[in-house]
Amino acid sequence: MTIPIDISFRDIDPSPAVEARIREKAAKLEHFFERALSLKVVVEARHRHQHKGKLYNVRIHLAIPGEDLLVNHEHKQDHAHEDVYVAIRDAFDALTRQLEDRVRKWHGQVKTHAVPDHGRIAKLMTQAGYGFVQMPDGQEIYFHKNAAVDGFDRLAVGEEVRVIVQQGESDKGPQASMVARIGKHHLQSSGKG
Repeated sequence: MTIPIDISFRDIDPSPAVEARIREKAAKLEHFFERALSLKVVVEARHRHQHKGKLYNVRIHLAIPGEDLLVNHEHKQDHAHEDVYVAIRDAFDALTRQLEDRVRKWHGQVKTHAVPDHGRIAKLMTQAGYGFVQMPDGQEIYFHKNAAVDGFDRLAVGEEVRVIVQQGESDKGPQASMVARIGKHHLQSSGKG
């Protein structure tokens, strides 16, 4: 890896083999992200009180442009982390997932969810299991009882709801894939950030 790597050991003797494994894992990060500024790895051995052996904790700090990624892979009950190499693998796997998420975000590949439109329940056909939501423009959108997030039987005519309209139309016209009572769900905007 072309960036500086700082490896330190706490409550464990430094090991060239462990250090080599860390450098190997760090080099793999560079295959898909070359702009890292610095990498710090701390390997700690934690004594277990009731059992023989130690549990290893691996902390990683990766500085990248604009932010820092941190992993504190401490598993007090994870017996697999009695092996320092497993603890290193798991910590770098967690860091890789974080880094992949950031790279996707920077490239605009993060999945965004549409912000539902608002409407009011216009009609409920309780026996038949469907209803209609009236949108602000006056259009009525069909929905099946399965689209009701909070339960079809909890909806009432006149109640404000959030609606996600399916792409394309069914044989009944526009159809909602989700109908949720206002105030019951917190949805984020689809703006890329």
